Amino acid sequence: MTMPPHRTLDHPADNARRKRLRFRCWHRGIKETDLLLGRFADAHIFTLDEDRLLELEALMDAPDWDIYAWVSGGKPIPPQFDTPLMQMLQDFTRDNPV
Repeated sequence: MTMPPHRTLDHPADNARRKRLRFRCWHRGIKETDLLLGRFADAHIFTLDEDRLLELEALMDAPDWDIYAWVSGGKPIPPQFDTPLMQMLQDFTRDNPV
């Protein structure tokens, strides 16, 4: 069985996926979460590996206020979202306050 070639950041489908995800980060609906996720996406979306992209895509299905509370430390992070990506978000938010 022949395996498909590995996609890179230069692959159009991968680029489009990252751009769509970045757009979703900026257009959540609640300004605080838009700023938190949008600024993170601007800084990191084109360097995230496949696992972190999947974690970010899963996070997009969570409610805005929950995401904001988890990242800011106002609420415990549920196990399914307690991932390396969440740690990156928390670190980024701490190091880059609005």
